[in-house]
Amino acid sequence: MGRAKPIMIQGTMSNAGKSLLAAGLCRVLSQDGLRVTPFKSQNMALNSGVTADGLEMGRAQIMQAEACGIAPDVRMNPILLKPESDHRSQLIVAGKAQGAFAARDYFARKKALMPQILEAFDSLAEENDVIVIEGAGSPAEINLSENDIVNMGLARAVSSPVLLVGDIDPGGVFAQLYGTVALFAPEDRALLRGLVVNKFRGDVEILRPGLAPLEKMCGVPVVGVVPYLTLDLDDEDSLAPRYLPARRAASSTSPSCAFRICRTSPTSTRFRACPA
Repeated sequence: MGRAKPIMIQGTMSNAGKSLLAAGLCRVLSQDGLRVTPFKSQNMALNSGVTADGLEMGRAQIMQAEACGIAPDVRMNPILLKPESDHRSQLIVAGKAQGAFAARDYFARKKALMPQILEAFDSLAEENDVIVIEGAGSPAEINLSENDIVNMGLARAVSSPVLLVGDIDPGGVFAQLYGTVALFAPEDRALLRGLVVNKFRGDVEILRPGLAPLEKMCGVPVVGVVPYLTLDLDDEDSLAPRYLPARRAASSTSPSCAFRICRTSPTSTRFRACPA
């Protein structure tokens, strides 16, 4: 088996749907017989999940591991921040607490954590066919880009193609997507492969006239319009830490997932959510 190929899901903002779309991609690729693992270099969540060996990691990556049909592993989320206040968080590295740090102190030292992040990534890459990477917040925070370790900074480090997701539900998705791409550095735009409009309600034909101009302005295609799905999953901070114990489950569904991903036809490249 060769080194895993990465694909990264970034969002125009927090709550754009990165975690769930990454989980869906994990499930699709796993259903196709590939060895798939999730990865998020740095996660911020008030609550964490605990692995079988007693180590802490983000609950979103536990859910994504479940979508892959594998047990959670702290390598999937090497850096976890647990907020204690607006300006202070507990730092957990490789599943173990390292103390609490003020935001300014952590910002000054976080680039030094990149070797540990890449060590975890490289280790997973040797064991899998695909790594589905989730970004954090927005990749267009230009005040943070120089020391970024979770969005384009990571994408550059592992040469990962990127899909950018925008949330249409609150409105302004065209501005979200175009504005984010406009703020990318040239080397980051080169990694962008497509745009995704998430949480769409209504008639897609009404949306369609705006997609071609958006593609032209951004220089990449809109690769999907995802409907607003109610999947009975809690917010990232409180996802239940349940997982399938086997490396690959016999069934494509699991008891704690409310959905699975199905092809619209046996040969189609389009997918839809099906009841579990």
